[in-house]
Amino acid sequence: MNDRSSSGTIVAIANQKGGVGKSTTAINLGAGLAFQGERVLIIDLDPQGNTSSGLGIDRSSIETSTYDVLVEGSAVADVLEPTSVRDLHVVPATIELAGAEIELVSMFSREQRLKNALAEVIEDYDFVLIDCPPSLGLLTINGLAAADEVLIPIQCEYYALEGVSQLTRNIGLVQQNLNPQLEIEGVLLTMFDGRTTLAADVVAQVRDHFGETTYRTVIPRTVRLSEAPSYGEPIEAYDSMSRGAIAYRELARDFRRRHGRT
Repeated sequence: MNDRSSSGTIVAIANQKGGVGKSTTAINLGAGLAFQGERVLIIDLDPQGNTSSGLGIDRSSIETSTYDVLVEGSAVADVLEPTSVRDLHVVPATIELAGAEIELVSMFSREQRLKNALAEVIEDYDFVLIDCPPSLGLLTINGLAAADEVLIPIQCEYYALEGVSQLTRNIGLVQQNLNPQLEIEGVLLTMFDGRTTLAADVVAQVRDHFGETTYRTVIPRTVRLSEAPSYGEPIEAYDSMSRGAIAYRELARDFRRRHGRT
């Protein structure tokens, strides 16, 4: 893993397949790291803004957002919002961000807009997590170009690996052309339902494909985990004794171990 002594590590959470747990992981890994003493900034790069609302941000009252950082050149420090979790901040997203894909096309250094913006605040955080949208357009490219590492959530369902080979090819292209330091930090299995043999088969398939890169922690599919975002709380705050909270706590510990933080 990348070793930065004076500034934080930037991790893009990416998978162009939707509904795999990117936002859930951004929220709950970010909160888990903050609860364990890390300073964390989450960048919501998804126009749906699920990470923002899942952290209690009222999107109807947002005055500046990720859009302003990427398109208008606003400073990250002027846009970020505090959350209910100490040392966890978020740069929120609004639907306006959907137009950024088109507006960025004609801009100078269009793939590096986020990287350049984060350079101003990176020393204030231990980890920056980027919640990428479920696409491979300029928003995701900005996330990958800015990141040191990629975390890939994969749901334990049929066609789980569909599209992942395309994602890894695109990561390779970003490495070649924009960000030679980029590496795959880990693969996270999500939405595991132990009642099905399919889920166990997917776990085995992913572990066989990605080897030690795959996290030992597997995130279960639970009602409490799906309820928490509607209350604007990470699972640790919503129900700390639930299976989802226990899993994300363990993931945060594993993640910190991989980065030499324990």
